[in-house]
Amino acid sequence: MPRSMTGFGRGEAEGHGKKFTVELKSVNHRFAEVVLRLPKQFFSLEERARRAILERIARGRVDGFVSVDQTEEKVPALKVDKALASSYYKAVGELLADLNMPDAVRADHILALPGVITVENPAEDADQWWPVLEEAVRAALDGLVAMREAEGSRLKDDLLVRLDKIRKMTSEIEARAPVVVEEYRSRLVQRLSEWLDDSTLDMNRVMAEVVVFAEKSGITEEIVRLYSHISQVSRSLGGDDPVGRKLDFIIQEMYREINTIASKSGDVQISGLVVEVKSELEKIREQVQNLE
Repeated sequence: MPRSMTGFGRGEAEGHGKKFTVELKSVNHRFAEVVLRLPKQFFSLEERARRAILERIARGRVDGFVSVDQTEEKVPALKVDKALASSYYKAVGELLADLNMPDAVRADHILALPGVITVENPAEDADQWWPVLEEAVRAALDGLVAMREAEGSRLKDDLLVRLDKIRKMTSEIEARAPVVVEEYRSRLVQRLSEWLDDSTLDMNRVMAEVVVFAEKSGITEEIVRLYSHISQVSRSLGGDDPVGRKLDFIIQEMYREINTIASKSGDVQISGLVVEVKSELEKIREQVQNLE
């Protein structure tokens, strides 16, 4: 099933006191590109998240946004610098003795001094959060891929309808081609008959001119290749592999064949059909630009 390159997915996962929310949106791009925005403390997980996304995305630009919420209150750790407290106690004691002050040094005096007690938040290893982030990333990917597949299905239906129109018009061109040669022969004989009498009209020479015209205006090879390209597009749309780049190339080849048919045939009806084929090809080309 072909997939579009546009989509959106959102995933959440919670564990170890944190909730990760991942939002992914993708747009058309020539290649596969992933741009992620994570909180600073989780930068080390960015490459793993990018690889997880590229496992399922072959083409398109994916922008990812990761937010993290604290679901459990963190209990900070208190650290007492005993050596510093001892130094404070000794210094204050000496100061009181020098000033002949009878006040004793109490614990609250020492604890209130700078640096004796510090608050430390527990150290966190970003790697421990990868399983939670991975779960959120994969949930977001599921939604993104589902939307891309749904859009791809609609694109496929539209492409097959337009492809069928091109197939029918190609069949009309194929049927018209030999008629063009016969009409040329009839016009040539008629004009020569107007200028020459029957005794001087050389039918062998007439047939030689018709053969030359048929060779110059022959479009059999182009018709065969056009049918082949139509079949290739149809088969590609029925597969599961990414087809965007492949179809883009095939459409260019179809343009080449139809342009050659236009240049070889001066027939009004064929020219009209060529214009209609080009119109459908242009619409197909625009749609193919959206396929992965």
